[in-house]
Amino acid sequence: MNTFTTSWGDLALTRFPEDPRDQLRAWDASDEYLLRHLEGEELAGTVVVLGDRWGALATALAAHRPVQITDSYLTQQATRANLARNRTPAEAGVVRLLSTQDTAPDRIDVLLVRVPKSLALLEDQLQRLAPRLHANTLVVGTGMVTEIHTSTLKLFERIVGPTRTSLAVKKARLIFCTPDPALTQSGSGAGEPWPRRYDLPPDIGVMSGRPVTNHAGIFCAERLDIGTRFFLQHLPHGRGPLRVVDLGCGNGVVGTAVAVANPEADVVFTDESYQAVASAEATFRANAGPAAKAEFLVGDALSGVERGSVDLVLNNPPFHTHRALTDSISWRMFTGSRAVLRPGGELWVIGNRHLGYHVRLRRLFGNCETVASNPKFVVLRAVKEPAEQR
Repeated sequence: MNTFTTSWGDLALTRFPEDPRDQLRAWDASDEYLLRHLEGEELAGTVVVLGDRWGALATALAAHRPVQITDSYLTQQATRANLARNRTPAEAGVVRLLSTQDTAPDRIDVLLVRVPKSLALLEDQLQRLAPRLHANTLVVGTGMVTEIHTSTLKLFERIVGPTRTSLAVKKARLIFCTPDPALTQSGSGAGEPWPRRYDLPPDIGVMSGRPVTNHAGIFCAERLDIGTRFFLQHLPHGRGPLRVVDLGCGNGVVGTAVAVANPEADVVFTDESYQAVASAEATFRANAGPAAKAEFLVGDALSGVERGSVDLVLNNPPFHTHRALTDSISWRMFTGSRAVLRPGGELWVIGNRHLGYHVRLRRLFGNCETVASNPKFVVLRAVKEPAEQR
């Protein structure tokens, strides 16, 4: 835990889930820059914070009763924890927590944007929020200089109105945008709306040529990535009433492939991204039969799945959180998988060869088999052994 010093007080902040070994802070220089700028602004009316990473902005501005909008379940949990840690519990209604799939406030008087990694997600959210702005809405964005590009500024300019940037401070920059009602109310600056669909290529088994739905901001929303393509070509072929988890489901193409190949399977799609789970549900509904069974969970890895209830977990783990490389996510996914699997249940993982997932899986499960590999990727299989064999 670290202390974030602001004009609104010293705040004890941490990421979620809290890990005492994690030295990464719950804020960065762009959050500091924005809050210093806001010291001279009157924050009246409805304040919306879009893209807050770990709740640093919402916690600092809690006295202004902001609305936080995020795609991340982990961000929401971090915000709740940080508010409670600083004696402002979210349950008190001081900060309203919304996902990118929820309906935004009808009128926005202050819009603060932490620029996301995904330009598509920024475009989607600006298009959703623009009609709720008015000529006097204060719109300020923030991000590190590596995150703010000409394309970022063009999005603000096209969807919201005239845009300029600040000087860089500690490698952070601010974006100032003046809403133009001719744009925001007419939607004339909007591009192609999300979600979008594409048809899969013809050489990937049961999903060949089938449609996939993608909400903005999910991994490889414009096309099938090569890792998932390889995974689809080497999925297990179990039949019968199996309970299967598509862990970190993204657009749900892997779990949907299982449902199409085995109509008796009960598939759980889970991801920490609201956009991803919405995409997975749309992909599943478009391809699985009417009798197909599925659950759709937004959460932290497998926290919402009962222990010892699953036959198969399929996983393509991320190895970064925002822009920080980390193996903590994959380790939490692997340990969670072992907990929810029945004895004899299997975890199948696709990953880049250089990440060395086989070492961790052998340590955790006591076994790990290479199912398939190519110069870039490897598909691994680990089996949960009965307790008496451990």
